[in-house]
Amino acid sequence: MITPSFRAAARALCCAAALSLAACATVEKYTPSWMGVYRIDINQGNYLSQDMVDKLKVGMTKQQVKLVLGTPLITSAFRDNRWDYVYEFERQGRMREHRNFTVWFAEDKLARWEGDQMPESVVELNRSASDKALRLPKDDNTSFLDRIKDIFKRE
Repeated sequence: MITPSFRAAARALCCAAALSLAACATVEKYTPSWMGVYRIDINQGNYLSQDMVDKLKVGMTKQQVKLVLGTPLITSAFRDNRWDYVYEFERQGRMREHRNFTVWFAEDKLARWEGDQMPESVVELNRSASDKALRLPKDDNTSFLDRIKDIFKRE
């Protein structure tokens, strides 16, 4: 026969297990990278440079735009007159850089384009990518206490 004290103990154990499992999701989020699992740097999307953008001319065909900029990251079956080129760089689980570039077509010819500021050339783009991959950003002006506070401010 199960006693009321056994049921209370079982409920308390279940609650403790549920709370500890729920806490597992936040432990990884709020621990600094040197205490937790190594997270790989992620370069995702289309690398575009200002040299590539400068080659665009109104009236180019979709194939010509693809030769200049590459295959777009986002194309929609519902809006075949718009291509989106997106680039993101993530280091240690934090978004460091995000760029968007969009081109629009009218009657399968390039009509206009707009987007974020791009690196000047492919050489500069490669240099900035290698700098990001080789060095961690240094934060010499912050104190140890401020770094601890920043750990718990992350989203």
